[in-house]
Amino acid sequence: MVNKLNAIALIAILSACATKADSKPASNSPNAPTGTAVSSTDTSAPATSASQSAAPATPPGQYKLSPDDSRRVPNELGHIPVVEYHLIVNRDAQYSRDREHFKRDLADIYRRGYRPVTISQLLDRKIDLPRGLSPIVFVFDDASPSQFSYIENNGKLEIDPNSGMGIWLAFRKTHPDWDNRAVFCLLSGAAAGHNFFGNHGIDGQKDEWRFKKVQFLHDQGFEVCNHTLWHANLGKYSDAVVQEQIARGQLAIDSALPNFKVRTFALPLGVWPKNRALAKTGSWTDPKTHQVTRYNNEAILEVSGGPTKSPYDPTFNPLSITRIEMIGNQLTQILDKIDKNGTRYVSDGDPSKVAKPAAVPADK
Repeated sequence: MVNKLNAIALIAILSACATKADSKPASNSPNAPTGTAVSSTDTSAPATSASQSAAPATPPGQYKLSPDDSRRVPNELGHIPVVEYHLIVNRDAQYSRDREHFKRDLADIYRRGYRPVTISQLLDRKIDLPRGLSPIVFVFDDASPSQFSYIENNGKLEIDPNSGMGIWLAFRKTHPDWDNRAVFCLLSGAAAGHNFFGNHGIDGQKDEWRFKKVQFLHDQGFEVCNHTLWHANLGKYSDAVVQEQIARGQLAIDSALPNFKVRTFALPLGVWPKNRALAKTGSWTDPKTHQVTRYNNEAILEVSGGPTKSPYDPTFNPLSITRIEMIGNQLTQILDKIDKNGTRYVSDGDPSKVAKPAAVPADK
């Protein structure tokens, strides 16, 4: 049995991985299932951080459950997929997802009984899903306009239906129990259209729209994440530059969302700084104003590594959350595997308890 408040034993081992070349800076920088018995432990979950103001999630009674969902055996020590997207465009590649493929991803994930949550919900251990459903975390890296674009229609701003956000909202309209829960890891000083979803005037994306997009994300319940200033390979730089990159990324978010508490940091390229502790905590002093910006990240996202552990697992490490890169059919293979092995996180529908099968399967 596991107590939700005492289950987390943070480990200090942090792993690194790197896969792509770093970006350059801008020039101007309801039925119980049959099967295995379930055990549970009474507890109470802590409140969500007050700084994470968000639109209300779908009320439990309004989630749509399929017969397959109702038959799943609860296992809140199982694995949670954290999926990683980059560009949402017209082709599949290592760092891009075809728009039609992205639509199929959403439909398949929904059909499998997954519903979106944020990293903050993992940190706060507030995964309030009905019995039989499973959490999944969507993360969008690099803040490109392909993820979130506006178009002007008769002098009125509208979300581009061909952008990732447009596709997400269209899916939610036909699936109302699909909450606005995803994580957007932002760059604020990168070139090539990775500056708070702005494109420096290219493709019609105006700079003055950038803050509106970040504010929309926050207001609608999405989570905002720091991804550094311009996506520097932190393993190549001094401690001073590492802290500047992370602190200035946080400072930029604050300029769009004053007093917002950034909790999550995604490692550019999956590369750790030589002094790994600086990925979590550090500071930078502006040489002109002498203003000191400090950061203290509660969660750090790796670039790969497969589905992450449950926050109720004693070995869960929020400072090394593994992800699944959305390349080819990799996600399908992983979801099939954790279903087959019985290592999938499945909610028991009771947020005051942690449920696990009487015999927890070995991870294969």
